[in-house]
Amino acid sequence: MGTPMAVDRDDQTLMAMRAAMLDVLDAQHEAFRKEAPVTLETRLDRLRRGTAILVDHQDDLVEAMAADFARRPQLMSKFTDIASAVKAFKFAQKHLRAWMKPQKRRLEFPLGLLGAKARIEYQPKGVVGLISPWNFPVNLTFGPLAGILAAGNRVMIKPSEITPQTSDLMERLFTQYFSGEEISVVTGGADVGQAFSALPFDHLLFTGATSVGRHVMRAAAENLTPVTLELGGKSPVLVSGSADLAQMAERVVVGKMMNAGQICLAPDYMLVPEAKLAEAKQAVADAAARLYPTVKSNSDYTSIINGRHKARLLAYIEDARAKGAEITVVNPASEQFTDEENSNILPLHLVSDVRDDMAIMQEEIFGPLLPFVPYDHVEDAINYVNSHDRPLGLYYFGSDASEERHVLERTFSGGVTVNDVVWHVGHEDLPLAVSGHRAWAAIMDGKGSRPLAMQNRFIVRRKSIW
Repeated sequence: MGTPMAVDRDDQTLMAMRAAMLDVLDAQHEAFRKEAPVTLETRLDRLRRGTAILVDHQDDLVEAMAADFARRPQLMSKFTDIASAVKAFKFAQKHLRAWMKPQKRRLEFPLGLLGAKARIEYQPKGVVGLISPWNFPVNLTFGPLAGILAAGNRVMIKPSEITPQTSDLMERLFTQYFSGEEISVVTGGADVGQAFSALPFDHLLFTGATSVGRHVMRAAAENLTPVTLELGGKSPVLVSGSADLAQMAERVVVGKMMNAGQICLAPDYMLVPEAKLAEAKQAVADAAARLYPTVKSNSDYTSIINGRHKARLLAYIEDARAKGAEITVVNPASEQFTDEENSNILPLHLVSDVRDDMAIMQEEIFGPLLPFVPYDHVEDAINYVNSHDRPLGLYYFGSDASEERHVLERTFSGGVTVNDVVWHVGHEDLPLAVSGHRAWAAIMDGKGSRPLAMQNRFIVRRKSIW
């Protein structure tokens, strides 16, 4: 008999955690099988309990997010995380009866003449795994959860370890409002996330970085688990020669500086006509200074989530500077950002004279850095967008309807907002598209259609007529 392989304490801990997660998954699967079919009343009850968490504990959730970020505007958190998530739950409650209704289908000749009828019935998938990120930790947990519960599923949630106070609070609240066989929360770092991704779920949803998404998909592939990914990307702003630069600048700044640029759909870089480059850059700087006359002492400005992410952003700046880029820091109050209390506050940096070999042009920025790329003709800008990974969002500013149509027809992206940024996301009535490997596969796919966490079953029934 061979000698057992030694396992260090960390491996033993991880193995024990994986075993515990499998036990929860098995218990949820068993409860799901016993409960079938999941009635309308049961689903509505779960949706109402989810709504109650958000409404009754909104102040606690906002406070936890502020603690995790060190500084995050209360009003923004209530809008982007609480209200948006409540809207998803209310939308699901409103449309749930229609989602559950079977749909008739026509059969090909001659089956219809023989008394056969066909329909599609919509069923839950079973147990869904949900891995949520840190940038909007409540919204991007509860938003997908609305669709998962509406579909009649059980769910295991792995929230981000980067926002521990919010994750711990959500775990306590879910334990208070739901049984562990309905919703279970798993907390821990990257090793726990990797083990979580390898569980044999009936569906797995992940929102986060592309690099992590690759690991999630590899782990899920071992079980052939269906996976939905939202991976962000570099969303360009294409500024036309016909654009109102002052209006463009203000709207770009609002979208870029919300949450300090820590948004998957934040404007990532600017494509501007060469002849208007200096004017456009100055317009953005002026708008930022007007909207944020201070940053360090401004309670309406969010901190970078932690020192590691600030160091990542500063490394982008130094790499760009070393390769010849011009860096403009928008700091109208000439504030200093070296004291420990404000160590992760970072003002807007405008970056020009950029090249594709700079890290800032290769990676999703996810922070308040904004590169400017000049172009001579609009076709050059289109070719630039198309020569890179398909973006999650594309933003066009201009008043030339013909050029706008040409840009939209010639480029490919997950979604588009014209004459503003980010507006195409967050609408329950609009489906969110998938584009390349930067996939946003919507949990709610537009009014009247069904959550992704709901599967269809085709049924053909033939009557005995002779």
